[in-house]
Amino acid sequence: MIAKPAGLAVHPGPRTPRSLEDYLPGLALTGFRPVAAHRLDRDTSGCLAVGLSRRGVKLLAAAFAGGGAEKHYLAVLAALPAPAAGLIDAPLAKISSAEAGWRMVVAAGGKPARTHWQVIDKASRLVAFRPETGRTHQIRVHAAHIGCPIAGDPVYGDSIGPMRLHARALAIALPDGRIIRAQAPMPPNWPPLPQPAEP
Repeated sequence: MIAKPAGLAVHPGPRTPRSLEDYLPGLALTGFRPVAAHRLDRDTSGCLAVGLSRRGVKLLAAAFAGGGAEKHYLAVLAALPAPAAGLIDAPLAKISSAEAGWRMVVAAGGKPARTHWQVIDKASRLVAFRPETGRTHQIRVHAAHIGCPIAGDPVYGDSIGPMRLHARALAIALPDGRIIRAQAPMPPNWPPLPQPAEP
């Protein structure tokens, strides 16, 4: 596992010639070039699983494809939903146009997408998200769908400041029963996490 910084794309593209792939060879333990097992959006920071061998890549791919990866995110929202917790069950589809490019939208004929959320701190509008599915931009679209977009989201929000979405923790169940767990440190200039109450 590595902690990806915000602003760095996982894969290169027309707008992101520099990407995480440029740095993965530095993690190599053998002659095998490490491979990112999944994606995080360019402006999302946090936990990213990396396969360091062919076998590792296959195991990680199987875990993600089979629902064996549990992801936990934190986000600062532009507004807070009224309930303290809930489930967003809204299918997602991709649309595109020459003027606006592509984006994901909630659509009845889209792919199933479910996201659990819980308010962590009202004052800072810090909310935890746990997606059951792994659709592109899922948390970002679902947050906007309930009227509470992620602060700074350049596509589904107000684009003011950096986007505040962080992949805080990741747990991956392997076929032999082992569970790999990782937690990424909080990015700088984020609200502090509330401390548990004294017993």
